[in-house]
Amino acid sequence: MTAGTLAGLVAGDFRERVRRPVYAVILLSAVGLGYLATPARDTQWVIMNIGHYRGVYNSAYIGMATALAGALWLTLGGFYVVRNSVGHDRDVGVGELLAVTPLRTALYFAAKFLSSVLVLASMLGVLIVTALVVQIARGESTVIDPIALVAPFVLIALPMVMLTAAAALVFETIPLLRSGMGNIAWFFIWLVIVLGGQAPQAPFGGMGTHAVVTSMRAEMATQGIEHEGQEFSLGLTYLDRPLKTFDWSGFDITSGFVLDRLVLVAVAVLLALLPALWFTRFDPARGTFRASAPSQDPKVTASPGPSPEPPVTAGRMRTTVTLPRAEVRTGSTTGRLVAGEVRILLQGVPLWWWLGTLAISLAVLLLTFASPAGLSASSAISAAWIWPILIWSRLGTQRHEYGVDTLMGAYPATGLRLLAEWTAGVILTIVIGAAPLASTVVTSGVAAIGAWIAAVLFVPSLALALGVLSRTHRLFQVVYLVIWYTAVNGISLLDYMGLHWESGHRAGPSSFAVAGVAAALFGMVFLVGSVRRDVRS
Repeated sequence: MTAGTLAGLVAGDFRERVRRPVYAVILLSAVGLGYLATPARDTQWVIMNIGHYRGVYNSAYIGMATALAGALWLTLGGFYVVRNSVGHDRDVGVGELLAVTPLRTALYFAAKFLSSVLVLASMLGVLIVTALVVQIARGESTVIDPIALVAPFVLIALPMVMLTAAAALVFETIPLLRSGMGNIAWFFIWLVIVLGGQAPQAPFGGMGTHAVVTSMRAEMATQGIEHEGQEFSLGLTYLDRPLKTFDWSGFDITSGFVLDRLVLVAVAVLLALLPALWFTRFDPARGTFRASAPSQDPKVTASPGPSPEPPVTAGRMRTTVTLPRAEVRTGSTTGRLVAGEVRILLQGVPLWWWLGTLAISLAVLLLTFASPAGLSASSAISAAWIWPILIWSRLGTQRHEYGVDTLMGAYPATGLRLLAEWTAGVILTIVIGAAPLASTVVTSGVAAIGAWIAAVLFVPSLALALGVLSRTHRLFQVVYLVIWYTAVNGISLLDYMGLHWESGHRAGPSSFAVAGVAAALFGMVFLVGSVRRDVRS
């Protein structure tokens, strides 16, 4: 009976999750990353390399490169796909039903963990097919070795996504990490895992890259290639020239390496079951997982006496309902609509957030106008462009998350409503970006104004587009974090903020290009909105 119950819970939860739009988005992103992991031979963008070299595109190298790229992405994006499984049960009312059943808490978490692993493993399965197709398409080696192709996914990527699924469960049962703050925290934890997991002394072998790099360098040495100083790199990198190649037949799978991966799997299982020690099983009398009580409007009071009998006419019962009369206002509603969207966007923002905004703005101005020579305001400017991420992520998602999508579907001017919501995001971005604008104008000249305007248009457009498309705030949070982090770390191609300047010219994309992307994203918002309106009608 226990095995049957577990299988039923896992199957139902798996089916529910793969139907979510965010699953398709992360899956397509993983497939794209798998394709980029083994780029064309003359490209200068690479995902994995050792100095100026890469392996010939055979099954061993393509399987390893794709598996490492998949592990890199799914430990980040996959986290946002599988989290909120416990919260979903609470929100739809399933939690209250589970609270009165004899289902053990440990079994509940085991089911959630296994379903999360299945979701992420299904993405790995698609990546395996992608690796096979890419090997055939690249044509450097047409000999297919199934074991060499699949082994990296089983030994390297799968333990990492299992650890990710376990961490998502732990985050959901800790109040501070259950909110959007947990999404931000996981990004920086992921950075530690990725960067530290490549070190030789990483616990349980880390991501497993050290054994791979050691094997590659050994084969480079046997082929007479100097490998000293050829640093291993995993991540999107732009090189000055295309890579040279060497033959790599795969790494030797030792018993010690397999044992490390099994220990990592065991750690993931224990971590997934750990919340059973403090989880309250949605009991409304315990803990923080309480059912939402119906809102009480102080203006509505119950009648102390019995309800009057409805009048009866011609043998039929007729109920008379008196509706409140609303004040009729004439003229344009655009201003009131924008003001309302601003209030909705900023509703519930705590005082400490505004104090943080003030502190960041003052830091930008002080480092620009009153700091000693040699100190730059770039770090404070970068902080200003990440600080409102949780508020930006509300754009396009709140109506769905609060269940008023159907009600708002009756609004006659859908385009005007979307424009007002986007304008509210732009207003917030202008307020946050005022100090960075003053700083960049001083350091880079008036040309920085165009870059700032483009960024002000881009961020709300990205947030609204991803929010409308996925109907969840998590997609924007992960995508924007990745873009922001890469821009801050010198990838000029994604420098939407205009941080990097060379001789008075912007090092990254032009302001017109960034504004053009913003316009395209905004156009996609209207397209998705009109399609959904037509489907409803």
